[in-house]
Amino acid sequence: MPFLIFLHLIIYIISKSNPIFTQERIGLHGTKFKIYKFKSMLEKYDEYNILLPDIERTYFLGNILRKLSIDELPQLLNVLMGTMSIVGPRPHMLYHTEVYSKAYTYYLLRHESKPGMTGMAQIKGYLGEIITPRDLKKRVLWDIYYNKNASIRLDIYIAFTTLQQIINKLIK
Repeated sequence: MPFLIFLHLIIYIISKSNPIFTQERIGLHGTKFKIYKFKSMLEKYDEYNILLPDIERTYFLGNILRKLSIDELPQLLNVLMGTMSIVGPRPHMLYHTEVYSKAYTYYLLRHESKPGMTGMAQIKGYLGEIITPRDLKKRVLWDIYYNKNASIRLDIYIAFTTLQQIINKLIK
């Protein structure tokens, strides 16, 4: 908790705005909920008042927060509120859910369990932006695998593997 409060203050000083970013996502059985994250990008516009690309809006601390997945820690509030679990399929934005559900028949099956801070697809390397149809298919297949095989043992495996991957990023 002290670490989260410290980060909250640092991000507030750097961004001069609310350090918590909220966004609507799709959760269990297609219900909408607000997800919480630490702000890792600044609101920066070009001379025509058009929002600049993500790469031009991230700041030094934001890059670190993203690289180590620290920007995800406020999702513990989602876990406490019951809208998310520690482990489960990562929730996508509303727009992506609409597009992906049309592109891949089994996409909506991933909503049969609570979304998680980390999941099977993430530890298998399918995290971040979906670029190709294969990326989408693999992510969905791992999410469905998780839904069909969910257990405390699997959750512990995914949680510890995620922690190990973050530690490996720290060491590099």
